[in-house]
Amino acid sequence: MNTIYTKNAPDAIGPYSQAVTLGNMLYTSGQIAINPTTGTVEATDIVGQSKQVMANLKAVLEAAGTDFDHVVKTTCFLKDVALDFSAFNTVYAQAMGDAKPARSCVGVANLPKGVLVEVEVIASVPQTKA
Repeated sequence: MNTIYTKNAPDAIGPYSQAVTLGNMLYTSGQIAINPTTGTVEATDIVGQSKQVMANLKAVLEAAGTDFDHVVKTTCFLKDVALDFSAFNTVYAQAMGDAKPARSCVGVANLPKGVLVEVEVIASVPQTKA
């Protein structure tokens, strides 16, 4: 098992890694809307927070040598599914492009730092030729 870290995504706010790989699979921790440059949550609405979350995930995927095209499963957590599902889906679809991985999306009572959205992914990591 290898730990993945990039300064282009927020540092973990607890005793965990941004992501780990096992074989050719990547498992990310949930990403929230922390700007990695400032270490703070700047966006206050679902669109802005979702864009930051997807940018953070993109950075972690890239650090592991993969991308959204190789995501096989996502788990999405929304503070208010009834209010934010549609707007979140728009940002999510833009970030994913043509990729349509399996997904769960659930409503939760609270998320770290009072954010509106958190997303984690499982992705394959393409084998590189030496």
